[in-house]
Amino acid sequence: MTDIVEPFPIVVGVDGSAASVEALSYAARIAAALEAPLTAVTTWTYPVMLDPFDPGTDWSPENDAQRCLLDAVRAAFQGSPPERFTQSVIPGRAAEVLIEQSDRASMLVVGSRGHGGFAGLLLGSVSTACAAHARCPVLVFHTPMRYPATSEAPRLSAAPRRS
Repeated sequence: MTDIVEPFPIVVGVDGSAASVEALSYAARIAAALEAPLTAVTTWTYPVMLDPFDPGTDWSPENDAQRCLLDAVRAAFQGSPPERFTQSVIPGRAAEVLIEQSDRASMLVVGSRGHGGFAGLLLGSVSTACAAHARCPVLVFHTPMRYPATSEAPRLSAAPRRS
């Protein structure tokens, strides 16, 4: 008798950016093709300047992270997440949490640039750290370039033929 082993999930880092929403949507197609579960992860930390024990503060970074994740899931799946989909809001720095999650993942998917960082960088600090240190394959999803409806996307020319 053979035991059926459930594959590890495909884990997606979600920060609410357009890149992370598209990465989540793309990862869902990969998960479906591989018949693997899909997990979206959002992280949160207290800002350095905020005292987490100040009773006068109603704001919560954990609640903001939860709202961010819910909005991203709605946007990625038009309100209908796929089967075998889970989501988690985890305290900690994004790169550290995602690298830890990679221990139990078939693949880690992150957007190429999320919120923060320097606009000119090809990869953000989180995607760079995950690519360098994750313990599973990493897919860094680059948001496809959008073209206005009135213009055409550049066409690739065929390679010259050799005689």
